[in-house]
Amino acid sequence: MKLFHVSEEKDISIFNPRLPSRKDLDPTKGLVWAINDKCFPNFLTPRNCPRVTFYANEATTEEDKRNYLSSNAMNHVVAIEHKWFEIMKNTTLYIYEFDSSDFYERDLGAGYYVSEKSQVPIHQFEIKDLFGELFKRNIEVRLLTNLWDLSDKIQQSSFQYSMCRMGFAEQRTS
Repeated sequence: MKLFHVSEEKDISIFNPRLPSRKDLDPTKGLVWAINDKCFPNFLTPRNCPRVTFYANEATTEEDKRNYLSSNAMNHVVAIEHKWFEIMKNTTLYIYEFDSSDFYERDLGAGYYVSEKSQVPIHQFEIKDLFGELFKRNIEVRLLTNLWDLSDKIQQSSFQYSMCRMGFAEQRTS
């Protein structure tokens, strides 16, 4: 299994566990976070870019596919706000690959894995064209004025989903 860390920082030689700020995690246990290959596209945006991401799996209904996917050829969507388009066009991301042996699954649906040990990347590469990389991976990219309506609907659907950095999203309109 391939595991990655996505960053806007170019030269990270070691990843040390950091104490989590999330309320659902033990605040005394430092973690190194990684993402699996399936959910990797969810992180091909600038770090603080709010996004709604979802993909079809074996539990996704045909009705949800018809309602939320643009075509039968697509099964994974990354939606961002319009205002992030130019920022995303001009962002380079640095991808660090890890040996997966020290990691354990934190959230399979979101693709999160964690390690309690410091990690040295086994490989690093950069992505300069984030949109091009998403398109190459057959990811549907949506640009929306506001993410909240889609976020609310997807959370009630049969898709596997992840909402990232929503604290940076535009306010709800209603």
